Amino acid sequence: MSALVGFDLDRTLVYSAAALLLDGPDESAPALVVTEVYQHAPLSYMTRVAETALAGLASRATVVPVTTRTVAQYRRIRLPLPTEGWAVTTNGAVLLHDDRPDDAWTASLRAEIDATSAPLAAAEELFLAQLPTAALLRNHRAEDLFVYAVVDRAALPDDALADLAAALGALGWTVSLQGRKLYAVPVAIRKERALAAVAERVGATLTVAAGDSLLDRDMLAAADVAIRPAHGELHAAGWTAPNLLVTQASGVMAGQEIIELAARAVDGAR
Repeated sequence: MSALVGFDLDRTLVYSAAALLLDGPDESAPALVVTEVYQHAPLSYMTRVAETALAGLASRATVVPVTTRTVAQYRRIRLPLPTEGWAVTTNGAVLLHDDRPDDAWTASLRAEIDATSAPLAAAEELFLAQLPTAALLRNHRAEDLFVYAVVDRAALPDDALADLAAALGALGWTVSLQGRKLYAVPVAIRKERALAAVAERVGATLTVAAGDSLLDRDMLAAADVAIRPAHGELHAAGWTAPNLLVTQASGVMAGQEIIELAARAVDGAR
């Protein structure tokens, strides 16, 4: 049995200070390790137990980070994984093998994007026009493939988000809100497709996937075993599937539990 485990990163495997969701007295809080430094300050964390468990899992399965982050943003993350291995970034648009992009994968995907979605400039223009001005804090392009904005959640009502998703859906783009980041992504860019490509290349016979957002939904549905935390977009939507496990914990403790559930799935299939 050859197992592959695909983990979303933010709010699934690693957590910002605002996303830790720690309760109880401070002296009972779990020991944390820094997984990301940005502008000379710690930005993301996981528990020390999770770090140890992830290293152990990587010794008996192919562990693949699968993230909406760009390559540059992903390279800030420090996880106890082999230096030689696979990662999926940019929501599936980029495959990294031994930290080098697979240019053939990206080129074929760009051709499909051109055939199935409106151009980036048109989608970006509509995205910014439809987004309530008060909600937009700043906006970015991700490797000239998709766009995202940092938003004020309080100034972004549900109906405005639904209208934005409908408008961009007509252009062949998908909208997802993750924390304070609002993404608009061409429909051809999907995590599950990139993870399936890795599974084929490594000869995996079991695929486990974990994620918290709507952009992870199809990746979880395609996996043999799916795991989501008790927080995030999928939890808020009550999303479920026959292959799904849901953590008891939320926040950073859910990240630890996700690794433990993935390890049980891998070991149970051996």
